[in-house]
Amino acid sequence: MAEKVTIATVARHAQVSRQTVSNVLNSPHIVREETRQRVQEAIVALGYRANQAARQMRTGRSRLIAVRIEPTRDGINGSVLDRFLHGLTETAEAAGYRTMLYTATDPQREIATYDDLLGSYDLDGFVLTGTDHGDPRTAWLAARGVPFVTFGRPWDDLDAHCWVDVDGAAGTAAATAHLLAAGHRRIGWIGWPAGSGVGDDRRAGWHRTLRAAGVDPAGLERETADGIAEGERHARDLLADPTPPTALICASDSLALGALQAARTTGPAIPVIGFDDTPVAAAIGLTSVGQPLGDAAARCVDLLTAVLDEPRRALSPVLLQPELVLRHTA
Repeated sequence: MAEKVTIATVARHAQVSRQTVSNVLNSPHIVREETRQRVQEAIVALGYRANQAARQMRTGRSRLIAVRIEPTRDGINGSVLDRFLHGLTETAEAAGYRTMLYTATDPQREIATYDDLLGSYDLDGFVLTGTDHGDPRTAWLAARGVPFVTFGRPWDDLDAHCWVDVDGAAGTAAATAHLLAAGHRRIGWIGWPAGSGVGDDRRAGWHRTLRAAGVDPAGLERETADGIAEGERHARDLLADPTPPTALICASDSLALGALQAARTTGPAIPVIGFDDTPVAAAIGLTSVGQPLGDAAARCVDLLTAVLDEPRRALSPVLLQPELVLRHTA
């Protein structure tokens, strides 16, 4: 008969104290990252499973958190949050939490789902994604004292609640600087309509970097809804200008894929850079700005467990840096 794996077994395997293992399971934010990683690896290697019923009786928690599955769009950018969800589920499991997934097509339906879930399950908290200006979801949860963190900034008040985000402006600034260094001056932008927190942030990096290089961005940008067809249509419009851009940066890989199709059929091929580094971008060789989604998911779990452990503790937001993934198209 196999020996039962206990906290003591994990502690011996990871060469730490039993209290350290307990901290990793119950309060991971207070454990050094290197130590936490070693303990989590031991948990996985040994197949340790905490006694959830006993823990719930002891702590008064269900160890259950909920997060929404984003509606599918064009099959490209929808994969971004798929990767985030995988990372969140794995990190939460290592910290002793289970993840409940739910669907909702808009904020009001999501709020209705919160009400249903909180009435049906003993949830500890929520991880929200896709924040925007005047987000009613965070206001609803905060008014009821429901613990939550967001993957995305509270755009109206950065101190409103705990959040993790990726610096989109830094990503597009790096893309613009790369093209400027390659000799391009007329660098076009295809992004989302003004008013989108994420879209405005990504546009800002392009705009600011061109201005700093002495380039006037006037006439070099187009606003549109997200999608391949939209990217192609607006890229054709930009490239039809008497003095067209010699390179394009897009707010998403969907827009970039459409722009790339337009650039390849309108005239001489020009560099196109997307955002999110989706599997499609990797498959077709599209240069894109990648988000550290695994790290973002882990930090969301860290913040949420910290909120649950010490509700009144002031926690600093987390702004992660993206990476420009260069491929042969730029």
